[in-house]
Amino acid sequence: MMTRTMLSAVALLAVACGPKSADPADATTTPTVTVHTWTSADAGFHTHSHWVDTGAEVVVFDAQFTADLAREVVADIQSQTDSPITTLVVTHPNPDKFNGATVFADLGAEVVASQATADAMPDVHAYKKAYFTSVGMFTDDTYPQLPTIDRTFEGELVLDTAVPVRLVELSSGGVTTTQTVAVMGDALFAGDLTAGRAHAWLEGGIVGGVASPDLEAWDAALVELATLGAPGAVLYPGRGEALPLDEAVDEQRVYLETAETVVADYVVSLDDPMAALTGAEAGDHYAAITEALVAETPDHDLSYLVTYGVYGLALSLAAE
Repeated sequence: MMTRTMLSAVALLAVACGPKSADPADATTTPTVTVHTWTSADAGFHTHSHWVDTGAEVVVFDAQFTADLAREVVADIQSQTDSPITTLVVTHPNPDKFNGATVFADLGAEVVASQATADAMPDVHAYKKAYFTSVGMFTDDTYPQLPTIDRTFEGELVLDTAVPVRLVELSSGGVTTTQTVAVMGDALFAGDLTAGRAHAWLEGGIVGGVASPDLEAWDAALVELATLGAPGAVLYPGRGEALPLDEAVDEQRVYLETAETVVADYVVSLDDPMAALTGAEAGDHYAAITEALVAETPDHDLSYLVTYGVYGLALSLAAE
């Protein structure tokens, strides 16, 4: 069963003199936007697709893992508004963010992503297709096709929608090799850069067919993220709870530090870490790491994300 929530951002209206600045923190007025959120169940990794109806158009943030799930997002939107879906923003190159993009494109929506995200998608798509077909979840024919990005940008781009959408390519990667943050009024969308009191996906970006996490870069991305919102801004994550921006960033930084400590301690406890983490009993080790991290972060949900994603962080620490 799929769940649907509607989350409303409550913003402060800043009153100031002088012309409106491009920096949302300096803007004379920060619009309050109503954010709707559609969330997949287990088969879609509890991924959020957020959407905003400006009254003139609908802007969607992230596309879901499959076309069927993307069609459910579309059905949710069309059940609540007659505004056309004009834009899909892909925040980063993970398959639950881009696999369903073709569904939106077929409706006439423009699919927008950073050039770095578009460049990373083919390798990520190949890596994930190889995995999911190898375990029998898909065949070569049923795995989602790699979508086309209609519009790319480097650095920043402002979309000319009724409520402007400012897209910022962060200087550092985060959960993957590259990260876009969308700022729309008092709401920010940053995919899985934060996880809103859910466990993080610790696989890392796919570089040359290898999972390559970089927690130092992720932390730097979080620091940069904190500078992008106006007072009272709310961050809508790729999964988990929407939280005030500063709170979301602070909690995610603490979580990543805790995760690195837990995984590093476990890795060094192994006689031959690389052999243990890639051998016949690897699954038992990842389950034990999950149990240890859950014990340290009892207020976080979706622990299966650790079980299946922490191999990237564990193997990178073992290689050191």
